[in-house]
Amino acid sequence: MAILKSYGACLRESSFQFPRSHRIDNYKRRNVKWRSPQAAIIPDFHLPMRSFEVKNSSWNVSAGGVIVPVIIFLIAGTSDMCFECAVDIVLTSAEDIKALRLITAIKTPYLPDGRFDLEAYDDLVNMQIENGAEGVIVGGTTGEGQLMSWDEHIMLIGHTVNCFGGSVKVIGNTGSNSTREAIHATEQGFAVGMHAALHINPYYGKTSLEGLVSHFNSVLPMGPTIIYNVPSRTGQDIPPRVVNTVAQSPNLAGIKECVGNDRIEQYTGNGIVVWSGNDDQCHDARWSHGATGVISVTSNLVPGLMHELMFNGKNASLNAKLLPLIQWLFEEPNPIGLNTALALLGVVRPVFRLPYVPLPLEKRVKFVELVNEIGRENFVGEKDVQVLDDDDFILVGRY
Repeated sequence: MAILKSYGACLRESSFQFPRSHRIDNYKRRNVKWRSPQAAIIPDFHLPMRSFEVKNSSWNVSAGGVIVPVIIFLIAGTSDMCFECAVDIVLTSAEDIKALRLITAIKTPYLPDGRFDLEAYDDLVNMQIENGAEGVIVGGTTGEGQLMSWDEHIMLIGHTVNCFGGSVKVIGNTGSNSTREAIHATEQGFAVGMHAALHINPYYGKTSLEGLVSHFNSVLPMGPTIIYNVPSRTGQDIPPRVVNTVAQSPNLAGIKECVGNDRIEQYTGNGIVVWSGNDDQCHDARWSHGATGVISVTSNLVPGLMHELMFNGKNASLNAKLLPLIQWLFEEPNPIGLNTALALLGVVRPVFRLPYVPLPLEKRVKFVELVNEIGRENFVGEKDVQVLDDDDFILVGRY
């Protein structure tokens, strides 16, 4: 116990120091000289946590054949450690994940210096929960996990679980084109309490079909898993032969499928759960091809309408109403459109981590028109939508 108390004192004395902008609310372009940050070194402190928490220990417990993480957090600075209050046992099975119909690939907002804007992030997640989203993908393509360090990535997963894990399923994108990295990140993700993992197939340095099976089988034993097939980004399709093989694992919750509705129907006909990865096809996928639901980008903007689209039966008129917005969102590679839209709605700061840049002025004007056509009340946030000038945006290359 004395060791634990001294450890807490160490944390209090070794608070993390990051460079902070002196122009937090000024959205003009900045050209500041970069300074190397000073690292705070704490022995055996591998996972980034809040300054008043220490990740003391984690174990894997078998619950019905599913490996479940158990996390104990010790609150530093207290005279007596209350283990009964500090133990958080997450019991989530693949079956729990299979039931989700609306999963939002949540946006990650930034401060002007490029760090995470956790206040804005929490507001975004809260708006999803209030409008019926059942799950969030943290650090996916939409959340710009590809622009995060692994420390940032795991911290954001842990933060989301800590703040919202009781209200929404937290699915961490811990996939990688390196099996070693995917294994390590997935171990960390489940250690901080995520309910399921999202895994991509190895991109760029592509492998064989047998290699795909080995890659997925290396991470599936850790917990509930969604496999993500998006050949337009990875350069390689995950064919049914591979999916049918790894589906033998009880931890496979299902597939996020972007190839199209014919492929979705092929899987659902064999009892494999599928979420549409294409917002423009998700209505038909859900009601005509057997998809369980959608993993959506558009729900960042109109979660209530996307909930209606997934829960209330066929609605061709609502689908047609949303299609122009969806098409606008994907005129440039995701998440460029979404980042621009949320900035125009005033719910995030207009900060972009490069290489992403905002949509040009004429497309920003078009978005304002779409909001007015669909109805501002259907979009997240409360501020009036407005067209921002080019100089209102901050582009950050070092963060």
